[in-house]
Amino acid sequence: MNGLYQRGHPVSIFDHGGIVLYLREEMKTENKNITVAVGMSGGVDSSVAAVLLINEGFNVIGITMKTYDYMEVGGAGPNESSCCDLRAVMDAHAVAEKLGFPHFVVNLREEFRTAVIDNFADEYLKGRTPNPCVICNRKIKFGALLEKAQEHGAQYIATGHYARVRFDQNRNRHILSTGKYAEKDQSYALWAVTQEALGRTKFPLGEMTKPEVRDLAEQYGLINARKHESYEICFVPDDHYERFLNERYPDLKSKVAGGALIQEGKVVGQHLGYPYYTIGQRRNIGAHGKKMYVTEIDSKTNTIKIGTDEQLHHRTLIAGQVNWSGIEGIDNSLHVQARVRYKDTGTDALLSSAEDGKIKVIFDQSKRAITPGQSVVVYDGDDVLCGGVIEQVLD
Repeated sequence: MNGLYQRGHPVSIFDHGGIVLYLREEMKTENKNITVAVGMSGGVDSSVAAVLLINEGFNVIGITMKTYDYMEVGGAGPNESSCCDLRAVMDAHAVAEKLGFPHFVVNLREEFRTAVIDNFADEYLKGRTPNPCVICNRKIKFGALLEKAQEHGAQYIATGHYARVRFDQNRNRHILSTGKYAEKDQSYALWAVTQEALGRTKFPLGEMTKPEVRDLAEQYGLINARKHESYEICFVPDDHYERFLNERYPDLKSKVAGGALIQEGKVVGQHLGYPYYTIGQRRNIGAHGKKMYVTEIDSKTNTIKIGTDEQLHHRTLIAGQVNWSGIEGIDNSLHVQARVRYKDTGTDALLSSAEDGKIKVIFDQSKRAITPGQSVVVYDGDDVLCGGVIEQVLD
């Protein structure tokens, strides 16, 4: 335990990960001239991020985004762990009031609808499975929210993400790295954040574990210390994408139902509509004598191919919308590690450039259910080199 001083009063705080949180008074004095806006979801992570920044001497303000209305997206309605309902705003405000810093709510509904919700629906209509958190991080949290933070006089923005960022003098780039706590590492969803935004970002929880975060919140008596987390897409609170798409496009089901299910080139049944399926799915494809899975979706012909688990394994993909993060690009191939989904573990691969600014990733060992629309994120150890949206799955 270390004695820190918050506004002149001693407080207790954990020495997490072997890192002593005590700061020299001159460093704290220097930081007090820097304003950091914490993006507050009402959850424990962003609240503890604010605690740590205060203890480092920064001038902290809190900002909560209003991104959508429940009447617009439907579903189960607000719940305890949602990031955008009135309870979340109240929890964020209570934390800010307890810790003694200003709290603001900003309206980003139009920006969120255009950048995230519309993209989410459009991708499903193309037969792809989108990752809205990637778009939200780039365009909303580290885009529109960063602009709002600057309007409120902040030089930096901070979030409760479990990730790390540093400036590398040799590369002259801001390097995004994995969070030290592997179970909560969120670097995969942050690959698209720009260099400019990374240079104005702080991730106070990058060296912490989730248990340490909750324990610290309890020490400070924060209202959300044991608040449950939400694992659904925020604007699809019931986790029912079919319901979401049908309400958004009332005639969709009648237009796409009845397309062909194809196995080994032969029609073996009909599906409910290609937007309601994703690669690797088993349900709603009927019985075929053995376990079968969705292996390919073709929106143009409204057909779905099914196959065995073995047919879900591939080694090569092409990705577009590439963001070069840790490096400026490559001239030749590069040995890397890559992930194709949030909970994926990095797999050794060969990275090379492809046509039209895209990248090709060839894995040393085949990966299961590589899914168009999802992200491939390329690492060198803990550092993110680049990422892109998967467009093609090859051999």
